[in-house]
Amino acid sequence: MDDSYDVVVIGGGAAGLSGALTLSRARRSVLVIDAGEPRNAPAGHIHNYLGREGTPPGELLAIGRKEVAGYGGEIVTGTVTSAEKVGDGEFRVTLADGRAVGARRLLVTTGLVDVLPDIPGVAERWGRDVLHCPYCHGWEVRDQPVGVLAGSPLAVHQALMWSQWTDRVTLFLNDANEPTGEEYEQLAARGVAVIDGAVAGLEVRDDRLTGVRLRTGRVFPLAAVVVPPLFRARADFLTTLGLGTTEMEMAGHVIGTAVAADATGATAVPGVWVAGNVADPKAQVIVAAGAGLTAAATLNADLIAEDTRLAVAGALSR
Repeated sequence: MDDSYDVVVIGGGAAGLSGALTLSRARRSVLVIDAGEPRNAPAGHIHNYLGREGTPPGELLAIGRKEVAGYGGEIVTGTVTSAEKVGDGEFRVTLADGRAVGARRLLVTTGLVDVLPDIPGVAERWGRDVLHCPYCHGWEVRDQPVGVLAGSPLAVHQALMWSQWTDRVTLFLNDANEPTGEEYEQLAARGVAVIDGAVAGLEVRDDRLTGVRLRTGRVFPLAAVVVPPLFRARADFLTTLGLGTTEMEMAGHVIGTAVAADATGATAVPGVWVAGNVADPKAQVIVAAGAGLTAAATLNADLIAEDTRLAVAGALSR
């Protein structure tokens, strides 16, 4: 690493690499710091990414890294522990191993952590046959038996969503909120079965999910299970800049946290932009990549304005 860059991108997923590519092509000096812990690592393939449908997540990142490097961008492996202002418009980014680097601007694309229900087997099967988003995995389990494990007030919404991909959806109440009379009508109209009682764990055979087991011992055969994770933004290191997270809601219910920003990704701290899941928990990979480009273009315009002011000031002083 050099001592200082125009932009340090913290996070090397789709949003970060897209932003880094845009900035490198804009002839900016760019460093990407990536912890190597992509959220979608357990998933076998990326979906709904036009031109890259079905690409393994690791392959997409490898392609992106090569493209960034091809335009002079640098990429290092490391975990950022703090970021702070050290001068007029300058930032200092410190890594866990003690390395530090300066930057005129920061683009934070660290994503989020899926906080999963504490049910035996869920974490081990996450992203494989324990799922959340039907747009990511619905086609792969179409027409198969799918169980939705209630864990939030949005469970009925999830069950109705998944019934678009299969007419074999079962909602397990799991001792959570009882559906209203209207919701029961909606579920019945869509052919969703409702099972009362707490879920004890998942049934797995030959490294494949086969069903859900209730505490009563009863087992329901399933091909996939849907759970409601809590989306927690990876942004603790931003507290040294006075930048925290806010709660994100859906239909009046908290679904996680994110770093607040405007439509371009600009945060409340001048010089700091965010993009991807750290700012929008619902963003799929292609949306995160687009957000990275938008933030990078706006960030570059901000640097151009600053460079112009400095050039004018230098000309006037001569």
